[in-house]
Amino acid sequence: MNIQPIKQRFGVIGSAPALDRAIEIAAQVAPTDLSVLITGESGTGKEVMPQILHAYSARKHGPYIAVNCGAIPEGTIDSELFGHEKGSFTGAHEARKGYFEVANGGTIFLDEVGELPLSTQVRLLRVLETGEFIRVGSSKAQKTNVRVVAATNVQMLQAIQRGTFRDDLYYRLNTVPIQVPALRDRQQDIHLLFRYFAQEAASKYKAPVLVLTDDALEVLNAYRWPGNVRQLRNIVEQMSVIEEHREVDAKTLRQYLPDQSTALVPLSAAAQANTLESINERELIFKFLFDMKNDLNALKEQVRAMSTGQPLTASNAPVYRDELLMGRHTPQGTVSIVSKDEVDEDIDHTEVEESLSLEEKEKEMIRKALVKHRNKRKSAAQELGISERTLYRKIKEYDIP
Repeated sequence: MNIQPIKQRFGVIGSAPALDRAIEIAAQVAPTDLSVLITGESGTGKEVMPQILHAYSARKHGPYIAVNCGAIPEGTIDSELFGHEKGSFTGAHEARKGYFEVANGGTIFLDEVGELPLSTQVRLLRVLETGEFIRVGSSKAQKTNVRVVAATNVQMLQAIQRGTFRDDLYYRLNTVPIQVPALRDRQQDIHLLFRYFAQEAASKYKAPVLVLTDDALEVLNAYRWPGNVRQLRNIVEQMSVIEEHREVDAKTLRQYLPDQSTALVPLSAAAQANTLESINERELIFKFLFDMKNDLNALKEQVRAMSTGQPLTASNAPVYRDELLMGRHTPQGTVSIVSKDEVDEDIDHTEVEESLSLEEKEKEMIRKALVKHRNKRKSAAQELGISERTLYRKIKEYDIP
């Protein structure tokens, strides 16, 4: 099969066998209505494949809609994909068509499909199996005739094992798999792409074309390119703007390449999002622990003061967050003093209780933040120092109304 015209039409640069095979499969399956799942690392150019599938199909005159599932908040993604009725939720001032309704008769490309919430995966599976969907806030099923092409840089089988992606949806999407190779697996294309991007940048910035020395070419080919074609293009643009000398040697090129030790294993977008979410959760937990530590330190100071015979008054007694530990404040602001034995008992009890009630404290802080900001999750998440998605998950986890 001659795929050269396809490459020229869509600006695909390279002749690596793995890349040619991916384009060939896309061209062969395009006339059918089979669902296609495109896999590959971030920055490899997966978005070209659904364009090929649409352009060479019977739907080429119909709409083509590309949706980045990872960029849509979890709370609104059902509305974006399937539409909603007027008044179905706060802010729904009028009925709205979703992407599946707008793309009727055409192709919809779901990029980063591995980021879809499980509830949305159920809706998507129904569309794939029956062609039916229901708008948010409606009970009436509607029909759509859409070809679904999905892409992900997530290891889907691992996501299935973790329980974050449905296996039945995976097998329904993966009717025809297309693997887009990483740039490091296209060795013969790296220099070719560099020259193409250098020519493109020279024309864009009206400057002479960058040329690599032999030692720089060795560095270029030896690098692992964790950001793939996107990273290569960005680096060429940087050098085209910054470097005065148009002949680039190995030393100059290395200045634009991240350290190899940090570039060997690229993090997927999903892994980066999960890492950020974990960091935000840890920060929230650390905040709780820090408060508890302050309380315990204050308690120790009071015990030390009692052991030395220093009297405690309302002015020098520490005030505790929950007013439950030592200084039991009366309405008049005085402090009742307890014995040292009772203090020791309180310390043991407090340490156990604090360690066991961390989830309750987290739940209480989330509830207070929501009340303070009148259930505006974005504002509450900012105050708590976590992402809105993490807050949404915590609300569901703790069943907070």
